[in-house]
Amino acid sequence: MKKFDPVAYKIMVKTFQNLDNPTGWFDSIYTDAKGDYRAVFWADLEPNPYLLKWLNNSVFNHTACRAIVIGCGVGDDAEALSEAGYEVTAFDISPEAIQLCKNRYPDSKVNYLIADLFDYPSHWAESFDLVYECNTIQVLPGKYRIQARDSMVSLLAPRGYILVSCRSRLKGEQEDDIPLPLDKEEIDGFIRCGLSEESFEAYNDSQEPSVPHFFASYYK
Repeated sequence: MKKFDPVAYKIMVKTFQNLDNPTGWFDSIYTDAKGDYRAVFWADLEPNPYLLKWLNNSVFNHTACRAIVIGCGVGDDAEALSEAGYEVTAFDISPEAIQLCKNRYPDSKVNYLIADLFDYPSHWAESFDLVYECNTIQVLPGKYRIQARDSMVSLLAPRGYILVSCRSRLKGEQEDDIPLPLDKEEIDGFIRCGLSEESFEAYNDSQEPSVPHFFASYYK
């Protein structure tokens, strides 16, 4: 198992971005874990607390509704949505990530699949009552960030919700960071797509030093 090297990670991501292959490096993160989901450096190994807060506070009836988790990683958030009553599809472009999920949750009700946000199955369009996006846009460059947002919105059924969780930054700052956090203007792109903002929170996480984040929900 490789020890995480932040400098090497940023060089690798930038190399793939320069080759116009912005997702080509994803599988290596999970392959390097060698079958141990605990070794995936960005995995929190627990559901997003702001997702749990939204599930607990929302007046939306979650039971028997369809949810999709984008870039599901090692599955914590997908399992939380399933526990809340959703019929959950969770996908990742990384085959190794999906295998880690299946091994970690052998009795799961979640449908874990290998899929590409930029080329998802056509029958998924406008099919989900809840779309959950956590930290996908921020690892993409340039035009792919807009394409990812638009593709996420296209998955929403009428009257559906999309939840967006991401690192945040002030406009004009951290522009060379990898991952590149979203500023307020960028996350407001979900509103410009025609969605209504249901809730929005800006907060600092519990890391040392703390990292600013956004958590927002939008309604179609």
